[in-house]
Amino acid sequence: MGDDVAVEAADLVVAYGSHTVLSSATFTVPSGKVTSLVGPNGAGKSSLLNAIVGLVEPTTGSLSVLGAPAAKVRRRVAYVLQSAKVDERLPITVRETVVMGRYAARGAFGRLTTEDRRAVDLVLDRLDIADLARRHLHELSGGQRQRVFVAQGLVQGADLLLLDEPVTGLDVVSRGVILDVVAAERAAGRTVMMTTHDLAEASGTDHVLLLAGRVVAAGPPDEVLTTDNLAAAYGGRILRLSDGMVLIDDPHHHAPGHDHALCETDDEQVHRH
Repeated sequence: MGDDVAVEAADLVVAYGSHTVLSSATFTVPSGKVTSLVGPNGAGKSSLLNAIVGLVEPTTGSLSVLGAPAAKVRRRVAYVLQSAKVDERLPITVRETVVMGRYAARGAFGRLTTEDRRAVDLVLDRLDIADLARRHLHELSGGQRQRVFVAQGLVQGADLLLLDEPVTGLDVVSRGVILDVVAAERAAGRTVMMTTHDLAEASGTDHVLLLAGRVVAAGPPDEVLTTDNLAAAYGGRILRLSDGMVLIDDPHHHAPGHDHALCETDDEQVHRH
């Protein structure tokens, strides 16, 4: 695997017991770019991230992450889970939560250095939550809390950042802050992979993996997010209108505001409403 490839899989199969969630997946993820993982619920998006970070062992096939098996590079990969739950009885502050991200390198009982503290201060500023540093997590809005967890992932200084639906259902401000951070990570030469149900969001990334229990298509957004590929991934629930708009109805993902999808390619538009 060359320096221009961050993740490479060949005939990868990911399963939980007897239930296969991703079959015969062969793909590469470019380094220093933002890659979006798109597909209906149950397509294998989160499971693929779990495999990349080493939480799930591939059943068969090969998976190389940053040039090595996933288990050997865990400290070089940061993973921000979707909608992390917080026990309201846990008296943990925003700053303490972000500091935990430095444990990946220091260990839970390692002494924080000046560099660690500086890194924490920086990401608090980047996610616009410095003024919330002493607040407890359960006192925050959903968008503020998500920014805290993204900050926890960023502070690790990882070469590969994995985000599972980082902006789904968030307020406009939090969504904008997080997407700006993703763009900044790309500009700094780091690799970001994120799952999304929003095809407009995916169309603005560098690379797309379209999944449906397998890799339907992979490559630049305008080559992947086509009517034929989307129909194959979403089970044919595609309607092309006379004005070129394409509607996708995914009955497995009916979160408010996320029933349909929108993107624009060279020859078509796919609309979410």
